[in-house]
Amino acid sequence: MNHRLFYTAGLLALLVGFATAQENANLAANTHKSRIITTTDLGADPDDEQSLVRLLVCANEFDIEGLIVSTGCWKKSQSNTQMLDGIVDAYGKCVDNLTVHAEGFPSTEHLRSIAVMGQKGYGMGDVGDAKDSAGSDLIIASVDKDDPRPVWVGCWGGANNVAQAIWKVRATRSEADFNEFLGKMRVFDILGQDDAGAWIAKNFPDLLYIRATAVYGWAPSDEYLDKHIQNHGPLGAAYPDRKWATEGDTPAFMHVYPNGLSDPDKVDQGGWGGRFSFKKKAGIRSMEPVKNESEFDPYLMIGNTSEGAKAIKRWSKAYDNDFAARMDWSITSKYSEANHHPIAVVNGNKSRRILEVSSTPGSTVSLSAKGSSDPDKDSLSYSWTFYDEPSSYDGELKIKCDDSESATLSVPSGAGGKNIHIILEVHDDGAPNLYAYRRLILNVK
Repeated sequence: MNHRLFYTAGLLALLVGFATAQENANLAANTHKSRIITTTDLGADPDDEQSLVRLLVCANEFDIEGLIVSTGCWKKSQSNTQMLDGIVDAYGKCVDNLTVHAEGFPSTEHLRSIAVMGQKGYGMGDVGDAKDSAGSDLIIASVDKDDPRPVWVGCWGGANNVAQAIWKVRATRSEADFNEFLGKMRVFDILGQDDAGAWIAKNFPDLLYIRATAVYGWAPSDEYLDKHIQNHGPLGAAYPDRKWATEGDTPAFMHVYPNGLSDPDKVDQGGWGGRFSFKKKAGIRSMEPVKNESEFDPYLMIGNTSEGAKAIKRWSKAYDNDFAARMDWSITSKYSEANHHPIAVVNGNKSRRILEVSSTPGSTVSLSAKGSSDPDKDSLSYSWTFYDEPSSYDGELKIKCDDSESATLSVPSGAGGKNIHIILEVHDDGAPNLYAYRRLILNVK
């Protein structure tokens, strides 16, 4: 849909795209949610359990369609869903509280119905004819649903459940139907933990496949976890101490977290899950125990940009406070006893979509957060910033009144043919402070 943003008289030209009434109504329909499936090599490292706890207290922000126990290079066989079931049970003890604070949390019954065993063996050795699993079947059924939104599969261990799903569909469908299937799938692979990812990237280069390797260095401290997470009820008790790194798998779902920062398909925009380059790279290798990926050379994958984990860390206060507040939600049935997220509005647009508008060199653009609000009636603070890294324009930029509800931007004379990414950050003065974002992209003619 088109959005129209109107500039202050005498200062600006008409910009493309204003939020229609239908777009604002889409908020209620949760069309901003991504469909996700998580595959996890539970038991290999406590960080999978940690990431699952964060995922479940954020579960209202996604349509979770699968929780699949998988293998990986650190755990090459699996036999049951017992660990997964225990974490879902802990969620079941908290879900009534969580639903007091936000709509959209899935029922415990739904999560139990999609918590399944995937491939029991390791890597491509467990992919092929007659090797279907409940996990690979679930991936196929999810992608096949009559829903135009793509399905994001997060591989927290190996990727052979995805490989088996692809193998089966390619073997049983026409080329056109197979291509349609692939077109609805996205893969976010954490570090590479078997040889299936290289096989997929080699044979199906049109599939959007991210291999994230900059997944350390952004996570909260042990002290933060002790204070804000682990002492908070059943889900806090299910969050183990780290053995190595903390929550290495969390970027897989933070990439699609619908906070107004990015469009997940535009992987170079940057958000809570990191920032990635559309220029695919050859030979992004898996973790050290995976020895045979050279068999699939050359294969190309989407990888992290040069910022690495800094692209995540820049948002640390917001995602740390988000997690802490949600853990508060999990232990109180009173709305008034916890903080809740503000709503950020840009130039009248109340959706979480990325706004793309047109401007010209030398013009002045008016930016307004009027209409932003807080459900707890907390005071709001505003920040307008130029997000340099994803912008094709990389010179200096001036935003006047950048800490006010209303600001103005002078489009540089040398910005013709470039785009400029502007981030509105709104946070409240509750405890902890909670954040909301909007991104506006100026396409300079």
